[in-house]
Amino acid sequence: MSKRIAIVIDSLAGGGAERSMLTLAVAMQNLGHQPYLLVLQEFGLYHVPASLPVYYWQKGKHRSCDPILGMEKLAQDFRNWIERIQTEVGQFDAYYSNLDKSNLLMSRAQVTPSFYVVHNAIQEELNKQKRMGPIKYYKMYRAKRALDKKDLITVSAGIAKELESCKLASPNSVKTIYNPFDIADIKLQSEQQVAGLPQTDYIIHVGRFAKQKRHDVLFRALRHCQTSLPVVLLCNNIKKARKMAKVYGVEDKVILPGFQSNPYPWIKQAKLMVLSSDHEGLGNVLIESLICGTPVVSTDCPHGPREIMTGFLSEFLVPCRDHKSLAKAIDKALCSYPDLQSVEILKQVDASTVAKSYLKLIEL
Repeated sequence: MSKRIAIVIDSLAGGGAERSMLTLAVAMQNLGHQPYLLVLQEFGLYHVPASLPVYYWQKGKHRSCDPILGMEKLAQDFRNWIERIQTEVGQFDAYYSNLDKSNLLMSRAQVTPSFYVVHNAIQEELNKQKRMGPIKYYKMYRAKRALDKKDLITVSAGIAKELESCKLASPNSVKTIYNPFDIADIKLQSEQQVAGLPQTDYIIHVGRFAKQKRHDVLFRALRHCQTSLPVVLLCNNIKKARKMAKVYGVEDKVILPGFQSNPYPWIKQAKLMVLSSDHEGLGNVLIESLICGTPVVSTDCPHGPREIMTGFLSEFLVPCRDHKSLAKAIDKALCSYPDLQSVEILKQVDASTVAKSYLKLIEL
């Protein structure tokens, strides 16, 4: 029986959570269900397929979705918006909420039946916000506390374990479901011709320019690498990335084409994908790289990489913030890397399989 599903998310900015939910929605459509995207704010870099219904709560507006004061009224406005959508399309069988602002609003509006998808390491995010000041910390703490007594989906087993140990929230249930990947489509997209590809060999790093991603560790590693290959950065803030590269003396080794709606040809043509993060939820780019047949090196950060890079891949995991170990792993990977014909994680992340796991939660 066809289900009507609401996928609620802060925006369609160019992050892993947004891409994952778009992939999930398309996979649900392909299985004969009716997904709808309910997006808080109308901005982002991702293209939404014409077949996928999308509704924006604050279309063209720029007011806060998580103010310190007035959350109850805002939550009621949000609930009224959802009810208007249901009047138009019919009652939703389930809601899948993603990211902090959506989770807070969904919790305050008491929208049910809802599942809350946890995409990132909770404690690491809180530690970062604490350094940003009390207001930002309070807002994030409040959003994480909104997960209390909720049914949660974690995108890695590591996040599930962290939830259990940090005691910040006591969820009703926790289910780990890896992010969905349309493997056949990624391979197809990786074969497309795109402008700007370097005409020389290169390393690649894909991720927004944020402290979590630790571009500084990557740049320090480049200074210690024996290889002279440049690194392509697919990120959203070219100006800041270039400035940091200059500070670390590697500006001449960095290629900055900016955000790419189709990063897969860039990944496929690279000699190596490097992830230098302090923390991740899963590490989508590692899986995308393995799908494209490109070797990966990563920090062994919480959470995800060690669940992806198992078996023979584990030798290319290095300690976080250790730029010298990262440099050695990069050089080793470029010289000799195991065959990628059989990678265990790829059997668990097929989009159709993941969509079925999400839908099964409704039947329980």
